[in-house]
Amino acid sequence: MSMNIKQAKQEITNTLRAYLTRDELGNYLIPENRQRPVLLMGPPGIGKTQIMTQIASETGVGLVAYTITHHTRQSAIGLPFIEHRTYDGEEVTITEYTMSEILASVYDMMERTGIREGILFLDEINCVSETLAPVMLQFLQNKTFGNRKMPPGWLIVAAGNPPEYNRSARDFDVVTLDRVKRIDVTWDFRVWKEYARRNNLHGAVISYLDIKKDNFYRIENTVDGMRFATARGWEDLSELIYAYEKLGLSVDREVVEQYIQMPEIAKDFANYLSLYNKYQKTYNVASILAGKWLPVTMTELRTAPFDEKLAVIGLLFSRLAEDARRTRRQDALTDAVFADLKKFRASLGLDHPEQSPGSVGAAECLPAAHGQGFPDTPASPAAIMTALADRREQSLKRAQDAGQNDKEKRDLAMQEISLLTSYAALLKEAESGNSVLSPEEAMDLIREQFTKLTEERQTIADETGTRFDNVFRFLEASFGQGQELVIFVTEITAGYDTSWFVENFGCDAYYRHNRELLFDDTQSRIAREIESMNSEAAPTSDPGAAHTVNP
Repeated sequence: MSMNIKQAKQEITNTLRAYLTRDELGNYLIPENRQRPVLLMGPPGIGKTQIMTQIASETGVGLVAYTITHHTRQSAIGLPFIEHRTYDGEEVTITEYTMSEILASVYDMMERTGIREGILFLDEINCVSETLAPVMLQFLQNKTFGNRKMPPGWLIVAAGNPPEYNRSARDFDVVTLDRVKRIDVTWDFRVWKEYARRNNLHGAVISYLDIKKDNFYRIENTVDGMRFATARGWEDLSELIYAYEKLGLSVDREVVEQYIQMPEIAKDFANYLSLYNKYQKTYNVASILAGKWLPVTMTELRTAPFDEKLAVIGLLFSRLAEDARRTRRQDALTDAVFADLKKFRASLGLDHPEQSPGSVGAAECLPAAHGQGFPDTPASPAAIMTALADRREQSLKRAQDAGQNDKEKRDLAMQEISLLTSYAALLKEAESGNSVLSPEEAMDLIREQFTKLTEERQTIADETGTRFDNVFRFLEASFGQGQELVIFVTEITAGYDTSWFVENFGCDAYYRHNRELLFDDTQSRIAREIESMNSEAAPTSDPGAAHTVNP
């Protein structure tokens, strides 16, 4: 039975947790020789590599990743060298091997980061050369390269493509398959769309595929060679569209076809993208968000073809998702800095009742952390703040060295470090001229800066809330209670950032329409149940059947 990529990610996470669980004596609960490697089989470009980075980032383990087809037998098992040994009093020469480059990378990462457990990911495992194939089979079966063994605490995940997607792919024998935990994974647009929303893929890509789902993932073998459209291709194209928009460049069919290598789909999307950009101007999306649309705009949308309506709804949703994402990230930054300033206050020796950054008066009274703070840092407030920034920077570097390359976490950490560095500069400037800031004076200065941060968060949230209200009013005026509004509310509910915003900051129009949808769903369910009961209770033509009474 195949899984989608989200289910596969969860299964690998569960496997990792199970393998790293220890008993009361500190030994792994599942012995190392019973910790099977995971063999992840599925079509190319569906996110097999991507989920490895996500798992490492979310679980805090290390990640070392290789595309094994880029390696030779020598780099996999090491280079031979002559070693002298004595057996039964006779000196002999034998062949030894240096450590595999792949295993060396695992040990290097452990040395750099101090992280002792992790994932070794080997992609394209079933597409290796004839000379490397036996080495890979030995590794999957025994977790050794040559005479060198994988360190304990490391999960091996190997990924491959089925033969129908790759001519060089080979089948594994029963001996190997009986020693791995095989997961077959397939593409799933619904799961990919959730990922796309979460990772801010371009609205044109998402809305196009919403309309043309059959174009999401296709691989065909034609007389002109392989033609394909994959999840990876759509994501990479999305990144390019953003960059081209920033540079003022146009994305035409030829550009699209460099990523979506199926000419008819590339042409269709290029045409859609042109219309998508046109709709932004035709319907003046910025005016709708600002609540200043013209009546003619509603009339045009109301009478437009359904595909055009979906495109405009996608445009509006994308803009709201961007605003909601900005709010969420500003909220996360505020929380992160707040946690840093708790440590800063503790290091100053101040102690106040705890408050959360979102509570009333949080900016006026930052809480003290219990404990000793930083006993090894100098007493200067500027030096303490600098130490906080340095430690956060070291933490970020450690995560990157460990392969935990989550872009959003990285960006958040860099913003946090930048703010702490600016706070340290303010404290240092205030300490210039041989003046010494008291802990209270230092805290007053930083409190003022934190107040600006919380006010900025509230301003962004208020602006986003106003745009949510304006879009709902526009769609209500355009469609009434039509199916278009149902689609929009469903998108808000399913969107990661939009649902987060509604949950944390509210939206009366959303709640109202969601209640109506739930009420309609309940009515439909009751009607179906009554119809089913009536059907079951209908008189039967079988004279010997038991007598039933209609309700």
